[in-house]
Amino acid sequence: MDIILIIIAAFIMFLGIIGSFLPVLPGPLTSWIGLLVVHFTDAIPMDKSFLIITFIIAIFIWVLDYIIPAIGTKRFGGSKYGMIGTTIGLIVGLIAPIPGGIIIGPFIGALIGELINKNDTKTATKAAFGSFIGFLTSTFIKFVVAIIYLGLFIGILWDYRNVLFQF
Repeated sequence: MDIILIIIAAFIMFLGIIGSFLPVLPGPLTSWIGLLVVHFTDAIPMDKSFLIITFIIAIFIWVLDYIIPAIGTKRFGGSKYGMIGTTIGLIVGLIAPIPGGIIIGPFIGALIGELINKNDTKTATKAAFGSFIGFLTSTFIKFVVAIIYLGLFIGILWDYRNVLFQF
């Protein structure tokens, strides 16, 4: 049963990494759920304080995920339309079979959003750039935390490899 839980936890950890890029799936929180699944194995004793600290970090990053793009957009003179455009552009960039769509999509989406908001081209471009920078910053932070959680997961498995894989 422990091996099945470890496989499920690994799958959830990789979903967390993917979730760092997708706006629908909270990356670090998903990765934390993978760590929580490991807690339910009999072979690996997990410290509750470790789970609480990593959970607080995941919640903090989740909150920052909403604040950072807004700060980037506002700092460069953008509006809600730019932020909404960034999200729509990301989704289209993920679906569209264009190379670099995940990077180009949010910028173009923010630009279109700002143009719909009746901004002139110069202001819209500046705001789109701010929204894009905020999106990239937020995504990078989520990705780093999800990778750190994956590293913790692998480290825990490595420490208890003899208990898990004894035949």
